[in-house]
This record gives sequence, structure tokens and C-alpha cells, in this order.
Amino acid sequence: MNLRMVVTFQRDPNDWLRKYSPREWLSVSMKELAQAEAAFAVNRARTATTACKRAAGMALNAALALEPNIAWGRTYVEHLVAVSQDQSVPSEVRIACRFILEADGPTPSVVVLRTRAKDHRVVEAVRDIQAHAYAIVVRHE
Repeated sequence: MNLRMVVTFQRDPNDWLRKYSPREWLSVSMKELAQAEAAFAVNRARTATTACKRAAGMALNAALALEPNIAWGRTYVEHLVAVSQDQSVPSEVRIACRFILEADGPTPSVVVLRTRAKDHRVVEAVRDIQAHAYAIVVRHE
């Protein structure tokens, strides 16, 4: 069932989704991704992967502000989980969401072997999601 509809954006400082315009969501997403890249550069994997999830979720907020879809949930991780299974989005975006969700940093009980190449793929997955959200924003302008 497709739960998506199209709306005209109207700012609402009291609404979690409408406090920023779609372009502002993309901007904060890019800033968050820059923080993730900086964290990866100094081997702070947990911080970096968390920032990647936030960056991807913020980009998806840009799309949600214009094409609401209650199935995508409210939190950044809920967005990623839902989009990873949403057949109405391009397969590359679904794959990118899955890759980001699986890219968790080390925990006290689990050590994840990391490589610069894998870290770069996580960043590129976020960029794929940002590009998808940007295309939706541009389509509505």
C-alpha cells in the first residue's frame, strides 16, 4: 500500500518535520555528513556511523516534507529501516539504507574490523540518499 502523498511545504516551527525547509534539511544533512567524515578520519567509528545515520535521515526528512509517508516513521533510523524495504524508491537507495544500518561502530562486546574503503562506502551510501532526496526536492520546485 502506498501511503505517500504530495504536499506544498509550509514552515511550522512547532512541527519536527517542518521546522526546516526541504533545502535546509539537505543542508543540515550535508553538515552532519562532514562531521561523519571528520570522525572517520580520526578513527571514531561509532561517532561516524551515528552521524551517517543522522545525515541520511535528515536528507530523507527533506523528501518527507514534500511527500509525506507515514510508513517511514519519525526517527532517522525508522526512516532508514522503512526506506530499505520500500519498493517505491530506487533499489540503489534501498541498498544504501541497508548498508548504513549495517555499518555500526564497535561496541564493548563486539569489535568491527574497519577499513578506509568500507568507511568511504558508508559515506557514499549517505550521498546516494542525499541525491535521491535532492531529486525529490528539485521535482517539487
